Amino acid sequence: MMTETPNLNYIKEIAGGNEEFEQKFLSIILVEFPKEKMEYANFLADKDYLEAAKVVHKIKHKLGILSLTNAYKLAVRYEEELKYGNTQLQTAFDAVLGTVEEFIKDIHQ
Repeated sequence: MMTETPNLNYIKEIAGGNEEFEQKFLSIILVEFPKEKMEYANFLADKDYLEAAKVVHKIKHKLGILSLTNAYKLAVRYEEELKYGNTQLQTAFDAVLGTVEEFIKDIHQ
């Protein structure tokens, strides 16, 4: 299902060649994503699905920024389902998180 590859096209597009803006935007993702991923995992482990849904909400915007359209749509559905305690999409969402994590490691080197 996860054939999308994160990229910086959207960030480059809105930065319009402004390298500094691009770096600021990127650093927000580099700093916030790992924290949010950990929060999400902790809430899930505690079966606090409502709080997990709130974190998925934050993460979903980063997926959009990284041009992951299908992953964004998945996150929208998963966020809603978590509010009802439904974790059916967890495996698919976790795969997306892994993809983003790898991407961050690659650009952070």
